[in-house]
Amino acid sequence: MTGDGAVKTPENTVEKTLDLDKLNANILKIEELSSRLAAALAQKKPIPPALQGPGQELFVKAASAYMAEMMNNPARVIEHQVGYWGKTLKHYIEAQNRLAQGNLTPPPDETPKDRRFANPLWETNPFFNFLKQQYLMNSDALHEAVSDLELLDGHDRKRVDYFTKQLINMMAPTNFLATNPDALQHAVETEGESLVKGLENLVRDLEDHHGELVVNLANKEAFKLGENIATTEGSVVFRNRMFELIQYAPTTETVHKIPLLLFPPWINKFYILDLREQNSLIKWIVDQGYTVFVVSWVNPNEGYAEVGMDQYVEEGFLTAIAQVKEITSEPKINVIGYCIAGTTLSLTLALMKQRKDSSVKSATFFTTLTDFSDQGEFGVFLDDDFVDAIEAEAKRTGLMKSLYMNRTFSYLRSNDLIYQPAIRSYMMGEAPPAFDLLYWNGDATNLPGKMAVEYLRGLTQRDEFATVGYKVCGTTVHLSEVNVPLCAIGCETDHIAAWKSSYNGIRQMGSKNKTFLLSESGHIAGIVNPPSKGKYGHYTNPDMTLSPEDWQAGAEFHKGSWWPTWEAWLKPKSGKMVPARVPGDSGREILAPAPGTYVKMTATP
Repeated sequence: MTGDGAVKTPENTVEKTLDLDKLNANILKIEELSSRLAAALAQKKPIPPALQGPGQELFVKAASAYMAEMMNNPARVIEHQVGYWGKTLKHYIEAQNRLAQGNLTPPPDETPKDRRFANPLWETNPFFNFLKQQYLMNSDALHEAVSDLELLDGHDRKRVDYFTKQLINMMAPTNFLATNPDALQHAVETEGESLVKGLENLVRDLEDHHGELVVNLANKEAFKLGENIATTEGSVVFRNRMFELIQYAPTTETVHKIPLLLFPPWINKFYILDLREQNSLIKWIVDQGYTVFVVSWVNPNEGYAEVGMDQYVEEGFLTAIAQVKEITSEPKINVIGYCIAGTTLSLTLALMKQRKDSSVKSATFFTTLTDFSDQGEFGVFLDDDFVDAIEAEAKRTGLMKSLYMNRTFSYLRSNDLIYQPAIRSYMMGEAPPAFDLLYWNGDATNLPGKMAVEYLRGLTQRDEFATVGYKVCGTTVHLSEVNVPLCAIGCETDHIAAWKSSYNGIRQMGSKNKTFLLSESGHIAGIVNPPSKGKYGHYTNPDMTLSPEDWQAGAEFHKGSWWPTWEAWLKPKSGKMVPARVPGDSGREILAPAPGTYVKMTATP
């Protein structure tokens, strides 16, 4: 018997031994992980402070505007403060009174619904409910204080509002173990095993990213290029230092005479358009009876430091167009440009007009910005404080490293791409999901330093292409010189290339034959939207003389993907049907099977 009179059974002894063994095993794991953690952190390279946040000038402006507001309109400031303190103090007193009376229920909760606080304990537990209500009240107070800074101009106010939002998101109680009921409950249920697994995930992420804390969004072991992702059959038929040209194998006996060449953005890898057979735009286009070529850009290293926009246009776009013409023996081809590649395709088309080169019969633009007068959400990163730092880093290393781009894009949706994944991985101990889109998102690329600075200075900051003209390849080109028949696709909730800005750029092009399609959803999901899913619809309106708002108000909504609508536009521009072309039938040497070799290059850390 035990001291309390209980009978000690063999089962009790075995259970306690198992618990002790598990505890000892976890302690050994923690010791091993602590050593790996220290080694991983030792790899971290210093990051210039100017790339970590906005310059001090912005905060000085915000503080000065707030002080001026206090001097010029003290009643308004006092009203805000009194309202804020009144709500928080009232809530505190109500919570204290209930606890003093032994009432373990939270006081009335009028805060808005927020999916971060889905656990029922945020509503029923007095401690967690108090934290939630106070956090949301503080968030409202900060938002209100920033929105009322009338002496800040619109751009500075947008920047202050954005970075205030980032601070608010970062300080959410869900982001801390001690104040996250989901993580605490799971730790208890798993006897701490979830926290050990979370530490394992943290150490692995640090090791994968050379000491930088970047959350792995997907299981990297779940996908292999060419085997279960990027599997559309094809061959590399040309290669230079800038790109590999992939020609896809036909799936129909006949194809349209005029081939199609797709330029993906070089800030990511091309296989976003060829993830799996079920959602591959490339495979779908091939299946409609087209000879499809895709550019797979090189992942540059320090040796590309002096590669600029001139080289991307001459050695990239113009060379690829010439190669497709030569391989297919066609004098004209159709082209597609996605995101930054659409912007550069526009430069190329304007240059081709000056050179009297009529090789392009029609052009399609996916989520493309050419008029940067309204930079959208991304504009908060385009002031001199950030761009000066990027330029200095580019001169030092020769690159704009993928870390800075990934971090910037992630902060545009910080709750979805940073904090929630970190909670699941580090607090809950969950393995990253086997999700193809997130795998692609984490497959990073660098940019040549010179090209990045030229793009940021001339196009995004000074908006030269849509105003005074942009200098490329020894001449100055203008947006109005893009005069081929064109179709552009914008995405309704795009946080990178706002559709209204994209639409305004297309309106300024010189083509007399313009079509604009507006897809539901965002920058990726709105484009990778196969008809078989029946998920997102799209809008059409032939009248492009209208403002974006009026265009949308008068647009016709269509259920389902924009892909068939676009293909119906492309078909009459693609010529008669001819026997299908097979990679290599032109006499070209097959250099590698698709997806090629460049796509497998990893970014320089």
